[in-house]
Amino acid sequence: MEIKRDLYLNKLISLKHNGLIKVITGIRRCGKSYLMNDIFYNHLLESGVDESHIIRFAFDSGDDLDLIGESIIEIEKKNRKVNPEKFMAFVRSKITDNEMYYLLLDEVQMLDCFETVLNGYLRKKNMDVYVTGSNAKFLSKDIITEFAGRGDEIHMYPLSFAEFMTAYKGDKYEGLSEYMLYGGIPLVVLRDGQENKASALENLFSEIYVRDIQKRNKVRNIGELEDLLNFVSSAIGSLTNPEKLRKTFKSVKNSKITSATIKKYLDFLEDSFLLESAQRYDIKGRAYIETPKKYYFSDMGLRNARINFRQFEQTHAMENVIYNELRMRGYKVDVGVVPISEKDEDGKSVRKQLEVDFICNLGSMKYYIQSAFAMPDEEKRAQEIRPFKKINDSFKKIIITKDIVPSYYDENGILTMNIYDFLLDAKSLEK
Repeated sequence: MEIKRDLYLNKLISLKHNGLIKVITGIRRCGKSYLMNDIFYNHLLESGVDESHIIRFAFDSGDDLDLIGESIIEIEKKNRKVNPEKFMAFVRSKITDNEMYYLLLDEVQMLDCFETVLNGYLRKKNMDVYVTGSNAKFLSKDIITEFAGRGDEIHMYPLSFAEFMTAYKGDKYEGLSEYMLYGGIPLVVLRDGQENKASALENLFSEIYVRDIQKRNKVRNIGELEDLLNFVSSAIGSLTNPEKLRKTFKSVKNSKITSATIKKYLDFLEDSFLLESAQRYDIKGRAYIETPKKYYFSDMGLRNARINFRQFEQTHAMENVIYNELRMRGYKVDVGVVPISEKDEDGKSVRKQLEVDFICNLGSMKYYIQSAFAMPDEEKRAQEIRPFKKINDSFKKIIITKDIVPSYYDENGILTMNIYDFLLDAKSLEK
């Protein structure tokens, strides 16, 4: 079954012939290779591009390496990279006229001097270059700097809920429960049976993600990294910082790990796109608060597998899913803080901080969003809208709830919508 990834396909189409290298980044197994080598490749063919003008090469393919006189076994044994001269000679042999050629390169980090090679192709007016890769530099958030500002990044996430539902056979209510539990990694979604899905996620974590992070960053104490993953997995959507985590290590593991090491490990996890952090923003003071932050997993299935599916709180899972959806739609997402001053029972002034789950910015658009798993009564609703009523601007304020209610605006102009409408309609926030 093919799962359409139109969001990313349309981004690639919009960047065609722009004179830059199109770099597809994202967490391992989110579908980067399939997007480029199947979905985008088929788009080019359907657009009238001759097959001979599409040069596809996977640097982890034994068959492809044979074409340039390289051996994947020898490369692995000698721990070396692919000879760039042999690859460039192969590309030259494919270019027979002045028409546009499309170069689609997979796992390009396995090519020696790949930055120099790709930058060289940018000088050719009849060459449009697309690359994807993993490990090392291609898992890094700053990959574009490798091309000296001559690259365009298309960052890819696991399946959105809307994409997930195109492959799911049940209704949206059952679908969301499964999505929050097993996530949106395509190869997991396409597996049958809960046991098979859980097994696939556990194997991905141990055999792919942790190993890649360890290898790339030369992590010596893998046990500390794994313990940190466990702690963060158990606290998604909670404010934390390296010092707080250091104290957790001390009390739970009697560990002497330092805050600096924890910060370094957190950076590794973010660079691999396994985690993302949301910084706090003082709405009234219009300033960022450096610490603490909230951490969210790029895929809930991976998070749940990390803790052996033991700790599944739907409130936090829903918050993580909303965060990911906002990021997929291109929003910059912060955690809002609204400082207030109130009188206590003795009449003394007390300073408090109210929290807005998400502040979303994209160009001129800005939204304040609360994630409310359920609002069974007016007391709970009043609690959710209280921070909104303290914000003195005209940007839209929205509550997203799992309650099955039609969207409506209250007397304060606050929009309430259910999570199914939010996730399944890419324009839901704009209505």
